[in-house]
Amino acid sequence: MQRLRRLWWRWMWWWQRRRLRPIQVVVLDVDGVLTDGGLWHGPAGELIKRFDVRDGLGIRLLQHAGLEVAFLSGGRGGATEVRAQQLGIRHCLVGAKDKPLALASLREQLDVTPEQIAFVGDDVNDLALQGAVGLLVATADAALPLRRRADAVLLRPGGHGAVRELAERLLRVHGHWQQLSREGWRDRND
Repeated sequence: MQRLRRLWWRWMWWWQRRRLRPIQVVVLDVDGVLTDGGLWHGPAGELIKRFDVRDGLGIRLLQHAGLEVAFLSGGRGGATEVRAQQLGIRHCLVGAKDKPLALASLREQLDVTPEQIAFVGDDVNDLALQGAVGLLVATADAALPLRRRADAVLLRPGGHGAVRELAERLLRVHGHWQQLSREGWRDRND
């Protein structure tokens, strides 16, 4: 079953190459995409979230390749804003109760078309963005209705490399992955 899923996934991404090429903006849900969806509360009531460092490097590589990365989340709590600052994310939209409206505002600010935007989500509230983006992507552990209607489903679950997986696919399509694989990458803060 796993082998069949991998073959289907490879074919699906081959088919999606034409939809990946125009992508200039990657918008990420946070809880369930950048994190595994779990929330921890410290003794003082502070919210603690776990982020995958490989996802973080994937984001930095996308930025280095000239793609814009934004966070779009209905939640709040401070950890998301801290992570966004660490990664140099210029558009960290938290507390967004109307994701399509927040995305439309972001699209206007960045002066891009829906076809130039990929969105990664994990639950039914992310279905509201279908049609507002060129590529709706679901994590491997996303809610079934999203996985069924998404344009692509990743092999990795949220908080465990899903963002990195998409980043590598985009970097391949945009012609950056070969050099990175050969020479590596140094964050020169440029």
